[in-house]
Amino acid sequence: MTFEAELYWGGAGLIALWLAAFAIALAATRNGSVEPGPATQDFGPEPESPAVVALLGNRWRSVDRAAAATLLDLAARGLLEVRQPGDDPADSTVHITGKDAEDLTPYERRVLTRVAERAGETGAPIGAIAFRAEERAKSWNSALRQEIVVEARLRGLSRARFAPLLALALFVTLFAPGALFAVAAVSGGHGIRGALVVGFLPALPLMWLLTRALGERATPRGRERAGHWAGLQAWLHAHEDFAQLPPAAVTVWDRYLAYGTALGVTSRTGRLLGFDAGDRRRVWSSYGGTWRPVRIRYPRLRPGFGATTNRLLQLACAAGVVALGLYLFAVLRQPDWAVTTGPDANHSPRRPGLLLNAGWVGIALLGVVVAGRFGRWTLFLAFLALMPGNFGSGHGWLRHAMDESGPLVGETVAIVCFGALSAYYLTLAVLERRAPHTVTGEVLRVESRRRESAPRFLALDTGETDHTVAWALPPEAPAVLPGSVVRLAVSPGTRTVRSADVAAG
Repeated sequence: MTFEAELYWGGAGLIALWLAAFAIALAATRNGSVEPGPATQDFGPEPESPAVVALLGNRWRSVDRAAAATLLDLAARGLLEVRQPGDDPADSTVHITGKDAEDLTPYERRVLTRVAERAGETGAPIGAIAFRAEERAKSWNSALRQEIVVEARLRGLSRARFAPLLALALFVTLFAPGALFAVAAVSGGHGIRGALVVGFLPALPLMWLLTRALGERATPRGRERAGHWAGLQAWLHAHEDFAQLPPAAVTVWDRYLAYGTALGVTSRTGRLLGFDAGDRRRVWSSYGGTWRPVRIRYPRLRPGFGATTNRLLQLACAAGVVALGLYLFAVLRQPDWAVTTGPDANHSPRRPGLLLNAGWVGIALLGVVVAGRFGRWTLFLAFLALMPGNFGSGHGWLRHAMDESGPLVGETVAIVCFGALSAYYLTLAVLERRAPHTVTGEVLRVESRRRESAPRFLALDTGETDHTVAWALPPEAPAVLPGSVVRLAVSPGTRTVRSADVAAG
């Protein structure tokens, strides 16, 4: 075995040793089982807040229900008020009472501040508490979790899963296999750049595993208190109607509703009180003076959506090329192009079905090239598209299609469709020459697309209707924040935003 091979095998052995040590560390730092206490309705002499109970109830993994539970706890303590004007709990509103809020924890103050931002002096629907941007929702909830974990640690209920020394040792040693691989690469005659790549590659998945495992774990005191709250959970479960209580029931159930939400018992209330990114198709808006839900439609399959004039002309040419190509192929082809008899008829490249399929696929590829969509998967898809003609040449209508004069029924439909599509794109290109329209409203959401080059969706509430269709915000356009009032210059045909300015007042 060569020296380089020994180094590579040594690195592989170090990876196996690191994984074994990591597995032992995971097993040694498990939370252990929580022994549920007897069913009880008592909170205890110094009860933890519902937010901390949410951490214990989720076995120290997450605080998913903590924000909703904290809102209800603030309502039970008189800092907030939840009202249900009708029979539907989704129409409930939340209001600030103005009561003194000096003795709040950081996460309680964070929830109260968020509610105050949305409710103002007149109140707001509970659905309006949700965030309109995914990034802000994640950062807000991440900060909330950190603040809850700090209190849980101060109370002796939680601790870091890995001790600092153990976490540092695992982090440092995960680079050891890569170091051997890098030395082997250099010894084998590879450059420094290649050695660095080989050296860092094995560290990436190991680092991912380590970061996924970092978190909280129970202390003995934490397991004891988790058992007590499991007893309260059992007592609440004994009340059959408790799970379907609306948020406004906090006026009757007081802090029990908050703890029930933290422990996952009140499923209905936890579902209605969301501090996440909310429903991207239904957003609450107060633009125009009154709160109302606005339905948003995202036109994903609309031809020409967000396209520039040059792009529309390119797409019109591509659709026209396909329509013209299909017409010429149908008119010019002759029956004697195909081979239908003879010993090699079933294997000839001039089989009727294969000729037809090759013509159609070739025309489609030409249209794709003109449209500028030719990519690495295009040829593979074209190869798959040739399969029906390759294997079905001697069966059914494919065998006699070459004898037909003029376009086939399917070709006629395709020619008409692509011709109409070309005319549609040309019409949009002409309309793009007109002066843009101006619309003013509040930005409800800005949604990115899978392709970074694709225009983003911008949902705008003009205050005139309870539904809206998203506009196309070009990738190069400046960032527009949800909640801001903007004046847009738009092209209605392609629904493209040409410019966006923050509206005064």
